[in-house]
Amino acid sequence: MTTPSRKRLMRDFKRLQQDPPAGISGAPQDNNILLWNAVIFGPDDTPWDGGTFKLTLQFTEDYPNKPPTVRFVSRMFHPNSKLDFLSSW
Repeated sequence: MTTPSRKRLMRDFKRLQQDPPAGISGAPQDNNILLWNAVIFGPDDTPWDGGTFKLTLQFTEDYPNKPPTVRFVSRMFHPNSKLDFLSSW
């Protein structure tokens, strides 16, 4: 079933593929458009320089009105983030 949030996520994914922002990548997991894997590459000249940080994003049918739940899979510290470590990707 295609819902407005799933259509929006497909459109967002296509835009991400066509014009990827520097330092990040992301894609839906398998055949589930509501669950994404993402990677953030540490910005140059920061404490995270050279780091590769894996995340998962869990969207709901309320997207884009409700943000996804984001969890760092990689060990990561940032004072503005809730630390949530998962054992594996």
